[in-house]
Amino acid sequence: MKIAVAMSGGVDSSAAAALLKAEGHELVGFSMQLWNQRRGLSVDEHGDPLPSRCCSLDDIYDARRVAEELGFPFYVLNLESEFEQSVVKPFVESYLAGETPIPCVACNSRLKFASLDRLAQSLGCDKVATGHYARVEYDEVVNRYRLLRGRDLQKDQSYFLWELTQEQLSRALFPLGNLSKPEVREIARQHDLKSVAEKAESQEICFVPDGDYAGFIDRYLDAEGEEAGKTPRAGEIVNTLGEELGQHNGIHRYTVGQRRGLGAIGQGRALYVVQLDPARNRVVVGAEDELLQYEFSAAGVNWLAFEPPAEALRADVRVRYRHTAAQAVIEIIDARRVHIVFDEPQRAITPGQATVFYRGDEVLGGGWIVK
Repeated sequence: MKIAVAMSGGVDSSAAAALLKAEGHELVGFSMQLWNQRRGLSVDEHGDPLPSRCCSLDDIYDARRVAEELGFPFYVLNLESEFEQSVVKPFVESYLAGETPIPCVACNSRLKFASLDRLAQSLGCDKVATGHYARVEYDEVVNRYRLLRGRDLQKDQSYFLWELTQEQLSRALFPLGNLSKPEVREIARQHDLKSVAEKAESQEICFVPDGDYAGFIDRYLDAEGEEAGKTPRAGEIVNTLGEELGQHNGIHRYTVGQRRGLGAIGQGRALYVVQLDPARNRVVVGAEDELLQYEFSAAGVNWLAFEPPAEALRADVRVRYRHTAAQAVIEIIDARRVHIVFDEPQRAITPGQATVFYRGDEVLGGGWIVK
């Protein structure tokens, strides 16, 4: 087959390319230039650029080198404008609205995979391959492509792919789906890919490499000259009874479940952020048990395993990437909205995060937590 391969410059995508090349496929490699590091927004307190292990110029260099070593053509797609409009700007707006966004889902499905899929089709490629730890299988009985967890559950990345369409899944290849991370590194060594075989993993959001989301948002708003209505404002920190305990300097600095950074408001008690109230610009805090919830709603739902169901169904539901899926009933509001009720209460269900529904290893669908 002729296959377009997404090349991030890391060991995963490089090993995926090596496996496909060894199978005799014709490959075309692509990296994506997503974030302009020269804008001066991803910097430390001294204004110096922060090192990033994802989507940097060094990563593109490593990806090009791997393509040369494996012997296939390589191109760089400049998607900086699309990335800012589709990922960075919504990320900032979501934090200002009292949510805790997960930009990697939108980046993977709406930008990276969608852009590469369109390009691959124009070049006559049969498939699009990435280094995700996930699996795709075709089910002849129901005539649908099934998205499955990666065999290595510690590395499984199916959570980030729930927005893919059936059409996109039909062209998706995940060569690492049955492998573990140590096996992937060994494949890179066997193919003499020394530049990436021992390369450290990227854990951070690529445009916020130090994890200081609030600092990035402040710099972004300052650089973009956002209208005053979107400028973070100081406000009250209150308990669940509405009693004022202190002041905050912008709700974008807080997330549900947070304990640190609340100042001396607990009077010896451990307090956590249990809710953000953007309408009144309040941070609501409470005891740890007040973080527990039985139910929530989700919007923007995408069903993968079947057409939107008409009746409620049971599934294992995750409310963030590292959350252990828990049994719940998914009540159908309409084709794009659901209400989810857990058998047991779950901690820190956070608006802005993705929720993904599983049955065994199969991804049934997913959506965005709204309340």
